[in-house]
Amino acid sequence: MTIHWDERYARRARLMTGSAIRELLKLTEQPDFISLAGGLPAPESFPIAEVATAAQAILRERGTQALQYGATEGYRPLRELIARRMSGGGLTVAVENVLITSGSQQALDLLGKVFLDAGDRVLVESPTYLAALQAWNGYEATYLEAPMDGAGLDPDALGSHLRRVPKFIYCVPNFQNPTGVTLALDRRHRLVQLAAAHGVPIVEDDPYGALRFEGDPLPSLLALVGASDNGASGRDAGGVIHLSTFSKTLAPGLRVGWVVAPAEVIARLALAKQGTDLHTGTLDQCIVHELLAGGQIEAGLGAIVARYRERRDAMLAALTEHFPATARWTHPDGGMFVWVTLPPGADAVELLPAAIEQGVAFVPGAAFYPNGGGERTLRLNFSNASPERITEGIARLGAVLREY
Repeated sequence: MTIHWDERYARRARLMTGSAIRELLKLTEQPDFISLAGGLPAPESFPIAEVATAAQAILRERGTQALQYGATEGYRPLRELIARRMSGGGLTVAVENVLITSGSQQALDLLGKVFLDAGDRVLVESPTYLAALQAWNGYEATYLEAPMDGAGLDPDALGSHLRRVPKFIYCVPNFQNPTGVTLALDRRHRLVQLAAAHGVPIVEDDPYGALRFEGDPLPSLLALVGASDNGASGRDAGGVIHLSTFSKTLAPGLRVGWVVAPAEVIARLALAKQGTDLHTGTLDQCIVHELLAGGQIEAGLGAIVARYRERRDAMLAALTEHFPATARWTHPDGGMFVWVTLPPGADAVELLPAAIEQGVAFVPGAAFYPNGGGERTLRLNFSNASPERITEGIARLGAVLREY
């Protein structure tokens, strides 16, 4: 029997797109290949011994609980700890406001499942996080693009978009993926005000906020809404759904992220999660709780930040040395990425095959624009390679660009 599978896929399956980054990651298996493409943390930063010790203690002391099914909302002690750590500055987060997810990527998919009907509009930064687009394309979202500059998205350019009533605004305010740009404080206030005035929620995706190399930390959009609501609890304070993850500060393989949102939204997301995976892995959640409560995650953060700062500095120095003067790039205060604008007439997609031939990879910027554009742009990652390999990789790219 011959089955024509293409005829049996749902319409949403035909809208799903592959990740250019995931495909490029396959190249990293070659020994001399330098990948500046994926957003991988430095494996040297993984606290392998601490994770092993925590896992052994958990299995010894409460192994049956750690290996059993758990609540969809997540391991309660971890939810309570996250709620306490996120409270303050006029915002009170209760355990009912916290959902544990299988990485923050799952949270993006759950938001699509709960909020998006075919044709619904999402207001995104331009460029925006590629995997958010992947999550929502299957729900047939359409995208309104918010212009960005060195201070992040410009709230005062959003008027016409907001009048079209998007389901939500999606924003990565700290060291944005892909640009590395941080949303300025005055723009954070203005964005929160505008969103509230138009009755549009904000989805604040903050996987990188703890990876700050310089400058003072800025309040989250969630905290600003809490302050503006005079200390209202997350249970009934309106406008921000906050996402984050332990992938960048502990280890991505544990797949533990979280959502903070009004309790009614958390309840709805939990229903959607039940149809996806029932709950995030209990043992992984217990390990994260053990290391977070014991201070090991925070204790390791300084070394991660120092390592990434050194690698960012190596990348910026190499770009100055090896790239043409007509190219431009961002100078991120933290995170994992530098965004490059190539000289006029260049096309990053055309450049990539020649770069791969020279043993170096990047992500063409066009992938981060939902409605097209970005041909002259590309994203570089500095967290996963040593300073020496970063320097060599940028030198190879510079040579390819000069030849091109």
